[in-house]
Amino acid sequence: MMLDQTPVQIAWVTHDLDVTEGALSAMLGARSWVRMNDVHFAPEACSYLGAPADFTAHVSFSYAGDTQLEVIQPVAGRGVYSDFLAASGPGLHHVCLAAPDAEAFEAMVVGAERDGIDVIGRGTMPGGMRFAYVAAADAGVPCIELAYIPPDVQKFFDHVKQEQL
Repeated sequence: MMLDQTPVQIAWVTHDLDVTEGALSAMLGARSWVRMNDVHFAPEACSYLGAPADFTAHVSFSYAGDTQLEVIQPVAGRGVYSDFLAASGPGLHHVCLAAPDAEAFEAMVVGAERDGIDVIGRGTMPGGMRFAYVAAADAGVPCIELAYIPPDVQKFFDHVKQEQL
């Protein structure tokens, strides 16, 4: 799978949003965080390890320059974040590559599958954001997130970025 997209996000999974936000703010200069509590990865829209997903997480966003920082705290249910936390403890979880459109996103996912890379989770979130996590342990990070970020979701991210100025 050959990807020429620039990473747009770095994400960590944690037991405690406050602690991780504080550390990342000190190290990377993030000035404020926008939290979304109880984000539901619903079984009708998301899958994990080939089965319908049903888990909840608190998610927090900030920026360091043009790179989005995401911190995720699993809350309920088994999923890609809680399994990582149980196996590895808190830490770097994924780097995100954004496709320019939905068709390019699907081509990235199909390319990964064609090249024998495991797609361990995928879904569509409210607002139409589409994501897929592909296994990337050999790259030194558990996952690479492939994403399509529709214009309305990008407007939200642009608002978060403006809070850093």
